[in-house]
Amino acid sequence: MKSLKKHLFNPIAVLASFLLILTTVFGVLWVLIPPPPKAIEMAAGFPTGLYYHFGERLKAELAEDGIKLDVMETGGTIDNLRLLSDPKSGVDFAIVQGGVADVGQYPDLISLAGMFYEPVWVWYREGAFKSEGGLRVLGQLKGKRVSIGNEGSGTLALSNVLLQVSGLSVSDLRVEKLKPDQAIDKLNSGELDAVFIVVAAEASILKKFYEIPGIRLMNFEQADAYTRNLPYLSKVAVPRGLLSIEHDLPRQDIQVIAPTATLVAQESVSPALVSLLLGASYDILKSYSRLQKAGEFPSGAGLDFPLHVDAEIYLKDGPSFLHRHLPFWTAVWVGRFIKIVIPLLVIFIPLFTYIPAAKNFFLKLKLAQVYEELKALEKNALNPELREKNLKDLETIERRVGSMKVSMMDAKEWYDLKGHIGEVRERLKLYS
Repeated sequence: MKSLKKHLFNPIAVLASFLLILTTVFGVLWVLIPPPPKAIEMAAGFPTGLYYHFGERLKAELAEDGIKLDVMETGGTIDNLRLLSDPKSGVDFAIVQGGVADVGQYPDLISLAGMFYEPVWVWYREGAFKSEGGLRVLGQLKGKRVSIGNEGSGTLALSNVLLQVSGLSVSDLRVEKLKPDQAIDKLNSGELDAVFIVVAAEASILKKFYEIPGIRLMNFEQADAYTRNLPYLSKVAVPRGLLSIEHDLPRQDIQVIAPTATLVAQESVSPALVSLLLGASYDILKSYSRLQKAGEFPSGAGLDFPLHVDAEIYLKDGPSFLHRHLPFWTAVWVGRFIKIVIPLLVIFIPLFTYIPAAKNFFLKLKLAQVYEELKALEKNALNPELREKNLKDLETIERRVGSMKVSMMDAKEWYDLKGHIGEVRERLKLYS
């Protein structure tokens, strides 16, 4: 107990204890606020699609900041959601088609931003609908040979919804679930009458449709009706020749309906990666300008999954001060340090305000202990056998009190105690 008291009033021991606590708390917070990973994986789609192309461009952008991005080939949106929601898959991010996901099945996923429009392109052979003046409404597909997308793709999911809304079932059509390249081959050979494909206007896969003789592109005359019934769809105007001036496709101004391709991540995504990915996306999307207006994407509107709070701040205010003025990893480490120091200040600054009160409490405790000893001496003052012991104990008390270190604010209590010691000495001499 005496050893504990000795260290309790030792400034060096107190300082060492404080630094030990500070270091421990700092270390714990350092572990709880980890840096972003240097290697991440993104589920994309077919190598011929824009999802994959976007992933490859994102990979090049992130490499400049020391982040390795692996782009995974998949069957499309459904596969991407399955992989992203599986913690064993190793997938950190994915591009998904808007309106496909059942959000309730993926409670741990969040949106970073909408990236670009993905129109529903319905290509058809002109000869298959010549008597009807071309394909104008989806109801005309009844009894036709139609590819509605491969298993695991967003095209398949959205095609089924559009057919259902249009009063058709899969049994009303001669449906095939083909990958884009397979569908193009069959459309070219006359084995299909129409093909659904959901991709951005910049996707290279669309160029393969241009070379098919007698190919036409459906004009969604009921676009407004579809967007009112399916709010995640947007009506997008496609001017004549936008896809190919050389092939004059489309051959007239048309309108299509389009979900939004969204960059989705796990809820635990590092805020620093959110900032980096969105910053890189801005640069990439400058070249995706055929259908969207300049600056329209990345966007926080019309998303299936909740928008990540850091993404919302970025889309509204841009990059943080640190990421705006410092290299990525420098900003990351400075940001981590700030996130750790602020909680420490919140914890320790109030503690500092209690130091004077604690110091005063311990001083009073020491003084009270001395007064208890003085009371014991006075109680034994009338016993002549204890005279020498009492005087000797009093000298010990006086030396101890004289060695006490007190501040100017506590000097009065210290001098009062010394005065009381003198009074006890006088009483001891008087009774002897």
